[in-house]
Amino acid sequence: MSTSTAAKRKPVFTKVDQLKPGTSGHTLTAKVVTSNTVLQKGRAASPHLRQTKISECLIGDETASIVFTARNEQVDLMKPGATVIIRNAKIDMFKGSMRLVVDKWGRIEVTEPADFTVKEDNNLSLVEYELVNVPEE
Repeated sequence: MSTSTAAKRKPVFTKVDQLKPGTSGHTLTAKVVTSNTVLQKGRAASPHLRQTKISECLIGDETASIVFTARNEQVDLMKPGATVIIRNAKIDMFKGSMRLVVDKWGRIEVTEPADFTVKEDNNLSLVEYELVNVPEE
């Protein structure tokens, strides 16, 4: 048996203003501005019920900001003021606007505070997109 491991690619960090609808595989460093719990259901008292927690967090960097949808354990990491590295994130569309999410293939890690201020006046989640089907000729 060979013990060669797959060579890991160096992460290519993107800026928030480069995110587009329908894209995935984003790695970025962002600051958490706000975090609001939008759904919390299930009780820890009954072991067969999974507890579901969803928060919408405004995150961003010096170029723009976007709403990040945090689920379950991710909610505890996304504290306002924290700087996080988000790996393998994708863009989900919710009511015509972009949301950044991390599914089971991605990862969030808290890192040391970054020295940039979040550009909150360029919120990509406030831009509304419309799905247009282009007929093939």
